[in-house]
Amino acid sequence: MEHITLLIGIVIVTALVFDFTNGFHDTANAMATTISTGALRPKTAVAMSAGLNLVGAFLSVEVAKTISGGIIDESSGIRPEVIFAGLVGAIIWNLLTWLAGLPSSSSHALFGGLIGATLVSVGTHGVHGQAVVMKVLIPAVAAPFVAGLASMAATRLTYRLARNRAEADTAKGYRAGQIASAALVSLAHGTNDAQKTMGVITLALITGGVVAPHSDPPMWVIASAGLAIALGTYLGGWRIIRTMGKGITDIQPPQGFAAQTGAAATILASSHLGFALSTTQVCSGAVMGSGLGRKGGVVRWSTAGRMVVAWGLTLPAAGLVSAGAAFLADQGTWGVTTVAVLALAIGGGIWAASRRKPVDHTNVNDGPAAEPAGVVTTALQTVAPPPAGPVVAAVTAPAATEAGVAPTHPDPAQSPARPAAATS
Repeated sequence: MEHITLLIGIVIVTALVFDFTNGFHDTANAMATTISTGALRPKTAVAMSAGLNLVGAFLSVEVAKTISGGIIDESSGIRPEVIFAGLVGAIIWNLLTWLAGLPSSSSHALFGGLIGATLVSVGTHGVHGQAVVMKVLIPAVAAPFVAGLASMAATRLTYRLARNRAEADTAKGYRAGQIASAALVSLAHGTNDAQKTMGVITLALITGGVVAPHSDPPMWVIASAGLAIALGTYLGGWRIIRTMGKGITDIQPPQGFAAQTGAAATILASSHLGFALSTTQVCSGAVMGSGLGRKGGVVRWSTAGRMVVAWGLTLPAAGLVSAGAAFLADQGTWGVTTVAVLALAIGGGIWAASRRKPVDHTNVNDGPAAEPAGVVTTALQTVAPPPAGPVVAAVTAPAATEAGVAPTHPDPAQSPARPAAATS
């Protein structure tokens, strides 16, 4: 076996940078609902999620095998420059959607980047089309619906089981349930997303002759990928947390518990089957399902629509950027250097733009402006009207204090009724 060359070292570092962006881009998947309902303080939530992401990275390598030998043909002439170009496209798309606060798929950005770079440098024979369809595209379409339906059913069941009890009495139990389910989502995220970077690094090592074809990721690859995604998770992608926790629907603790449980079950099942699932799409679908599952719940369809557009653009957009990067990288050392300089400049520009209106743990729960009920919401409320009578506080005073919001008084006499449709 050959030693790791400078170029392969650059690819490994770039892959870990992508893993880092994946971590802060996807923190919202596990912790947005927990933070928005006040079940955990923002910094506590991201710290717990980071630790469990690291643990999850060591639990399985099935998804890593899908990346390193399933989607891209290892024997088709793939070179480290191609992988480098694919990673650059994925990183740039991740940063752009983070700046916009859109929970797009880091997984699909990576797939699109690798596919676009491979098509330019190697040709169509370098991509396993059937694997792309079966293990990427079909799960991408099905996963949000499966998670959404599961979350909607779980939300309705949860409210039905607790219909004869005051929400103030069940708030503590739901808070504990949210923390446990958020921990499960974080663990599941580590078993799925951290492995994608392991697969990319393993692919680079195979193309450089460092490890044998079809090898499992070495232990140092597993550990470094787990640490990178954990660090990114701890720093928190606060913009996307705000969108997921406040921008899609107004989440109460029972909804948060149901959404996270449904999402975790879907992600863990896909990891076991080797599907490189988009955890972002799963968790976003689960949040929308929880909004539809509560009587009188409102889903902000304009925000959901922007998310769906971003999902559809992710594969081709990352692929297009990576195709251009691969064309330059194929020109030799000067091309690789040019791609690296351009990537650093674009990343720096995006970071500078984000500083104009910073979002962090102190203002993450500042919700969006009210959105009027649309046709879909009105139709759903006709079938499942808002509950009559006073609205009891969704969170207890301690939980609300932790979230930085004023607690709602649990006494029905001091809590006037308001239509749930106005909470948008």
